[in-house]
Amino acid sequence: MRKLIAAMKASLDGKIERSDGPADWVSAWSDDYGLTPQIDACILGGGMYPLYEKYWTAIQTEPEKPAWITGTPPTAAELDWASLAKRTPHYVLSSTITSAAWLNTKFIQSLDEIVALKNQPGKDIYLVGGARITANLIDAGLVDELRMIVYPLIAGEGKSLFASATRQHGLELKSVQQLSEGRASLIYEIR
Repeated sequence: MRKLIAAMKASLDGKIERSDGPADWVSAWSDDYGLTPQIDACILGGGMYPLYEKYWTAIQTEPEKPAWITGTPPTAAELDWASLAKRTPHYVLSSTITSAAWLNTKFIQSLDEIVALKNQPGKDIYLVGGARITANLIDAGLVDELRMIVYPLIAGEGKSLFASATRQHGLELKSVQQLSEGRASLIYEIR
């Protein structure tokens, strides 16, 4: 069975966004979780997908132009992720969104469809987010691994990654790596 791997960036106090917008402490939104070689599909929630598609489409079509969220030109890693995202199937769990600009986007409406996707042959699946779908899929027992990049700051107010989780979950620490600028990479197996 393919693994479903959630990966997120968060402040030390578990915030993934400011209360008034994106996490301005994140310097790049590209995949730096070490996942790229082992995935061949992505899952997102309907709340996150429209902005995700807009952000990466802008980088794909105008790679020299500053990204609209950060105001800075895309990094080499962001250009690499934009290229990978363009050719990787994306599955959007939503009962309200039914169309996308990306041709390789499919819409799913149930957890059973995610189970079926995990049972198909292929590489692992990257659960890109957002927070609500991540917490819900962890609660449903569908997420096998959680990868976090933790930033060395206390954000205070903001959107918590696990605010919508409804029960306790045991985690087994598999890897810790110190990154630049005081960040830490954590990999947990979800029990």
